[in-house]
Amino acid sequence: MEPITLYITLLLAGFMLIGMEIFVPGGILGSIGAMAWLVAAGIGMAKFETPWNMLSAFALLLMGVLTFVVWIKYFPKSRVGKSLSLDDSTKDYKAHNAVDEYPVGTLGEAVSTLRPSGIARFEGQRVDVVADGEWIEAGQPVKISSTAGGHVSVVKA
Repeated sequence: MEPITLYITLLLAGFMLIGMEIFVPGGILGSIGAMAWLVAAGIGMAKFETPWNMLSAFALLLMGVLTFVVWIKYFPKSRVGKSLSLDDSTKDYKAHNAVDEYPVGTLGEAVSTLRPSGIARFEGQRVDVVADGEWIEAGQPVKISSTAGGHVSVVKA
């Protein structure tokens, strides 16, 4: 394969692999794309004449930095970025550290279906709970039956 064709192929493959990293997270495709860019830079340095080889390497470095900056600045605000990120809907969630925070008999409501574990709301706070015995559907009233070892057990109210 001719060096310029290989150079362009590696550049395009690097762009595609780094772009695919959005949909297949884990860093592998992005790393392979970055390596493709590095190999393309090496080919550019070896095969292009003196002013163009440095320009090629500088352009690849600039593209890499700009890609990273744009990724960090704009991707989390994009539609795809928002769908892959946590939002503020869990802001009112409260992990319970003290088992006596909610005494036995406190009434609440199952936020999620308890099969047997899930989330219930007590006094406006979301709490991880475990249902004693049967599954409890979301929206059903629940009552704390016991609190021990950091676990809150509930039954249907």
